[in-house]
Amino acid sequence: MSAPMARLIAGSPRELSTVGIVSGLSATYGTVLLGASNILSVYGQHRQGAPGLLLNVVASVFIGIALFVSAIVISNGVDTVIAGRQTQLRLLRLIGADSAQLRRGLMTAVAQVSSIGAAAGIAVGLVGTYLVRVLLVARDTLPAGGYAIAPAGVIVVGILMVLTATTAAYAGTRKTLESAAVAAAPRPRTGAVRKLVTIALLVLGTLLLIAACLLGERASMAGFVIAFLGTATSSLGILSGARWILPGIVAADGRVLGTGASATVARKNAISDPLRTTRSLLSILIGVTLVTTIAAGMSALTRSVHTWDLSPAQAADTSRTLSAMSAILIALVAISGVIATVGFVSTMSLTVIARTREIGVLRALGFTARQVRSMIIAESMALSGAAVAFGLVLGVLFGAVGAQSLIGSMSPGVTVGLPWGVIACIAAATVLVVIVASIPPSRRAVAIDPVAALAEA
Repeated sequence: MSAPMARLIAGSPRELSTVGIVSGLSATYGTVLLGASNILSVYGQHRQGAPGLLLNVVASVFIGIALFVSAIVISNGVDTVIAGRQTQLRLLRLIGADSAQLRRGLMTAVAQVSSIGAAAGIAVGLVGTYLVRVLLVARDTLPAGGYAIAPAGVIVVGILMVLTATTAAYAGTRKTLESAAVAAAPRPRTGAVRKLVTIALLVLGTLLLIAACLLGERASMAGFVIAFLGTATSSLGILSGARWILPGIVAADGRVLGTGASATVARKNAISDPLRTTRSLLSILIGVTLVTTIAAGMSALTRSVHTWDLSPAQAADTSRTLSAMSAILIALVAISGVIATVGFVSTMSLTVIARTREIGVLRALGFTARQVRSMIIAESMALSGAAVAFGLVLGVLFGAVGAQSLIGSMSPGVTVGLPWGVIACIAAATVLVVIVASIPPSRRAVAIDPVAALAEA
């Protein structure tokens, strides 16, 4: 497919910048984890230990989490781009292009951008790991020699990232590309089967979480495994039914925006397209839930320690150990939050592009530039606030169940951890995300010429 036609399908490289940024972040993250694993392996050989082997397992889990969040962000981002280019796609279909040709052009563009991002991410990860290693060796913290320049698996991380990006783009735009006919196709209706699957997953997940708490009361080691399965099953149910669950939460959250013209339009815009709302929120919801689950679980364990029959020295030592573990785990999973933030900012910008005609109508009806800016900020606030609030609730719940499954027999009742420091950081980060996600789209929206916008499509 020619370059001009590929440009018509996927738009300018800037519109696919999310793919490159997310691919780069994930590749950097994976490279740093593998580099740390290699460093600890060499350190373990000198100290007759094997911490690197453990980190290899941990790295695999967290790289998988990063790839999963990246897939959601890329899928949603590319689908938003394609959904905003229906006019160009209908033109291509009119002159003879079929859905397979459109898909090949899109996959090629996504693969190219993702490859560049992954390569840059790997390079940054290797350089960063090398500089840290050199610094630690110079300070005699690490032994000299025996380190790999490029740890085994780095190329695999890059390949997995590109495959994840292309697969996510294909899955996220399959229906959109197939429906890009000469006339706009109606939005497909969600079948009853998906609703039944969602309900079944949520019910099963709830039962597993209850069973995990009961097993924890009996000091059964199977409790934590059941808690993990219950959390995973419940999460799949929430993801499956996100298009019904999240818009309702946004609608409730949007009532705090006020009753002014800008707030009213923002509230209605936030829920007018359930699929668009879901795409905007899903990655943030996952990132906040992951961070909060770990923080709340470790906080519950720390609170429980103070009820055990330990000496003050033992209790203090255990609390320090749990705090260190909590900081490490949160740092490892925080990349998902960064990737989610990139996805949300990109989705908000691309959504404004797709709503050029709508914003032009508002300007023609008398909306001032200030009102348009307020509308974009309020919409961003409603979306991100709903995702963060729901993620905090889920995280505290999952963290409490996880802690109960481990130490239920050692503590009275169910210990709920409220990591106020992490919650405060998430709240501050939410405000920052709202600002960052609102400024570029609001500038673009204000710059829209009403006459030109109404002449489009």
